[in-house]
Amino acid sequence: MEPVIRLENVYKSFGDKHVLQGVSLEIYKGETFVILGPSGCGKSVTLKIITGLLEPDAGEVFVDGRDILRIKEPELNEIRRQMGMLFQNAALFDSLTVAENVGFGLNQMGTMDPEEIARRVSRNLELVGLSGIEEIMPSELSGGMRKRVGLARAIALHPRLIIYDEPTTGLDPIVATEIDQLVVKLQRELNATSVVITHDLNSAFRVADRMGLHFDGKIWEISDPDTFRNSKNPFVQRFLKGEPEIKDNHRIYEFKGRFV
Repeated sequence: MEPVIRLENVYKSFGDKHVLQGVSLEIYKGETFVILGPSGCGKSVTLKIITGLLEPDAGEVFVDGRDILRIKEPELNEIRRQMGMLFQNAALFDSLTVAENVGFGLNQMGTMDPEEIARRVSRNLELVGLSGIEEIMPSELSGGMRKRVGLARAIALHPRLIIYDEPTTGLDPIVATEIDQLVVKLQRELNATSVVITHDLNSAFRVADRMGLHFDGKIWEISDPDTFRNSKNPFVQRFLKGEPEIKDNHRIYEFKGRFV
């Protein structure tokens, strides 16, 4: 089966900080793939490379079978329109109502009449459990509600690929579980491929079909959640146990202070 996303031996550095050092992975249609790793390990850099917002120093990046490093900007923009993204802080426009936020991308397209946009906005809010709040301002929303509105906006264009950047960060455990349930629900109802970037183990195991550990510039393990949990890989077990150091062949990798 041809992967929706394929990264092959991808490298990225910022000055003398070597963030990605040969990242390779494949993500398949309809699955939820979780990229786990300690804060600051380069997960978001990987995400930006997948979306074409950053170019790697070396390696190959394919989305829907197209080499996004070698296509022209109009074709890359067309690929991006098939992506929906939930940002870590929801990234809502505070001067716009909920309806205007959710419908922002639809309005930018310029091909839908206002009535159709309003119907699409209401439907998407219903999908995330927030019917009837179209005229509320973002400042009136809780953190969990802001995430839901951000998710409604992310799916407004019916994307084939949904990317979640730390979707449960800053949320209490109950709200975090609700967001995870939405991730699973939307993957099933929209038949979308989902990529989740997180360091939250509970969240990862709730939503993942497959998961990979991003550490020290590479992906160290890719497997289903049960296999991942029982992995013999020392990097995986130290991360799962929350131990601050990984020792391997007399080298010490510290989870804090080492990464960009």
